[in-house]
Amino acid sequence: MRKYVLEFQEIDKSRQMVVGGKGVNLGELLKIQGIQVPEGFCVTTEAYQKALEQNVVFHALLDQLTMLNATDRDKIGKISRRIRQTIIETEIPSDVAGTVVFYLSQLGDEHAYAVRSSATAEDLPHASFAGQQDTYLNIIGKEAILKHISKCWASLFTDRAVIYRIQNGFDHSQVYLSVVIQRMFFPQSSGIVFTTDPITSNRKLLSIDASFGLGEALVSGLVSPDCYKVCDEEIIEKRIATKTLAIYGRKDSGTETHEIDPDQQKTQTLTDQQILQLARIGRQIEAYFGQPQDIEWCLAQDTFYIVQSRPITTLYPIPEDNDKENHVYVSVGHQQMMTDPMKPLGLSFWLLTTRAPMRTLAEGCLLM
Repeated sequence: MRKYVLEFQEIDKSRQMVVGGKGVNLGELLKIQGIQVPEGFCVTTEAYQKALEQNVVFHALLDQLTMLNATDRDKIGKISRRIRQTIIETEIPSDVAGTVVFYLSQLGDEHAYAVRSSATAEDLPHASFAGQQDTYLNIIGKEAILKHISKCWASLFTDRAVIYRIQNGFDHSQVYLSVVIQRMFFPQSSGIVFTTDPITSNRKLLSIDASFGLGEALVSGLVSPDCYKVCDEEIIEKRIATKTLAIYGRKDSGTETHEIDPDQQKTQTLTDQQILQLARIGRQIEAYFGQPQDIEWCLAQDTFYIVQSRPITTLYPIPEDNDKENHVYVSVGHQQMMTDPMKPLGLSFWLLTTRAPMRTLAEGCLLM
């Protein structure tokens, strides 16, 4: 029997193909003692498949899309646009809609919700797909939420999502979409925690981005956030940005942009005590998942809520060693970005720092 909705409490790592990467991580976050996660549920990929399994037009367009390469931008744009329209115009099956409405009534129809896409090929250790599908904030009412579920399904076929899948070798027909329905809070501030510094890849340095209002202002690039660096529970760097704008929820649903009072624009978004508290939360989440994390947070009524955590996929891997000695590591993958030839000094250093097989390969290429 198909299950169209799973509450966060029912979700664990085995549910990746049912609730997608975002949904799995929310379920796992609930298992960490002391971590606050806004309540909600996932509309599963089985609901997505039920809605589209008999749609002949959708499957015909999907077959056409499968034949394209990443360079076929115009064709991708045309077919993807038709697929999105087809999905939005497809009526959600009554049993799926009924199940969603039931679970909404359990949480409270009067509340505002975030409606967020969660694809099965998302938040993976080797490919994040971050920002590829759509999120809608402050959605109120059953009909509006059902409408935005369809919009999330359709966002699986935005041009950028399609191209990203092609570039990373994912089959469009084998990627499905779950939709996260999560209780909205209206934060005084929000942002991102990187448990490894994203600039230097220093695993001991935690980095926090913070701005006023909803995190959409930061994610969309509307504002430059404050940035705080924490090492060993000590704030070692603070960069206070001038924050002129913030995004807040509207009373009748949706969001709007506000200008920040000039007296507040250059104030520190988080207090030092809050920075250290958030850093501890970040380290706790990192320890649970066992690898560096990119964590979305918001601060509402003096409580930190975690709304997402995903692996940081841009870090080069550190080889395992058991000798407890100091080591210098070189990211060999970076050579893929080197479009100019090495000069003699650079080549000499490179050959000194590479292992014997790499030296043999490099010397062979040099002779050629």
